[in-house]
Amino acid sequence: MTIVTRGFAFLLLCLLATGAWAFTGERVKDLASVQGVRSNQLVGYGLVVGLDGTGDQTTQTPFTTQSIRSMLAAQGVQLPEGINLQTNNVAAVMVTAELPAFARPGQTLDITVSSLGNARSLRGGNLLLTPLRGADGEVYALAQGNLVVGGFGAEGADGSRITVNVPSTGRVPSGATVEREVKTPFASGDAIVLNLHTGDFTTARRLADAINESLGPDTAAARDAVSVEVRAPRDPDQRVGFVSYLENLRVDPGEAPARVIVNSRTGTVVIGSHVRVRAAAVTHGSLTVTITEDYDVAMPAPFTDADPVVIPDTDIEIVEEANPMFMFGPGVELQEIVNAVNRVGAAPGDLVSILEALKQAGALRAELIVI
Repeated sequence: MTIVTRGFAFLLLCLLATGAWAFTGERVKDLASVQGVRSNQLVGYGLVVGLDGTGDQTTQTPFTTQSIRSMLAAQGVQLPEGINLQTNNVAAVMVTAELPAFARPGQTLDITVSSLGNARSLRGGNLLLTPLRGADGEVYALAQGNLVVGGFGAEGADGSRITVNVPSTGRVPSGATVEREVKTPFASGDAIVLNLHTGDFTTARRLADAINESLGPDTAAARDAVSVEVRAPRDPDQRVGFVSYLENLRVDPGEAPARVIVNSRTGTVVIGSHVRVRAAAVTHGSLTVTITEDYDVAMPAPFTDADPVVIPDTDIEIVEEANPMFMFGPGVELQEIVNAVNRVGAAPGDLVSILEALKQAGALRAELIVI
């Protein structure tokens, strides 16, 4: 076992020294990640103190008062019953952080603090010691520190107010300390699995072929459109060097499928390079109807008891643009589509209508996605 491992390491060093891969395509580290090497989300509930009267209102956030009583009790302070606490300088908050892979006890994390009640601003506040828990309920970090708030708000005596950005959310750079590490399966087993960021059978096949070409046959095997399993050394130090080598391999990813993506809210249209249109004739025009209301007054004859009469006068004008019809030949590509649409002066919203009509007619050879 030792001889095989040393031989594998020697082969790896030779490959690294001679630069045995071609510098074409994209790096594996930009296309895939190692399965099991990921970050974890942490969350906690805490209190921010020291606010300048912009904290929670007691009548509307009873949980803030309850939290203050619990915090004081933990510090050995017992409050008499019936005392109405004023919490204008305290705010209940939720604290979130992202625990990266391989984080070790003693390392620090950035945290985000968000108001849970009706605090107007967290500016100038200080987060009290808050445990951050993972999905399993265990405490992985402890958070505390002064908040940095990017927004601010001002309020006048007449009730008018102005707010810039979001003053009820802040951050504490390096505000949490890691107390427990998360075990990862990186150093276990005889193989590692590379997961593509975008599933594609062609890319998975090419990735496996590139690894086998560099490290020998049967080193890697594509399991599906996302996962490529690679045999790896068991020694942790050698495995790190092995993954480092894999990350810098270059692979030509498979081309993306033909898609047209439309953002219905902003009118943004993104057309992929492989979008094709079968033979179709398209015409685009707009119909403008203008209605103008006016009023005439008919005066009665002199020396009569009749009242003036108001007579409405409606003027309707219809203008229709005379845009010519244009034709798409079979296999028309992206540039021709854009040029044809620009010639008739169609707006992005009109382009969406044209694409949807082509899709309904079966002439658009692409997937139309509306978000």
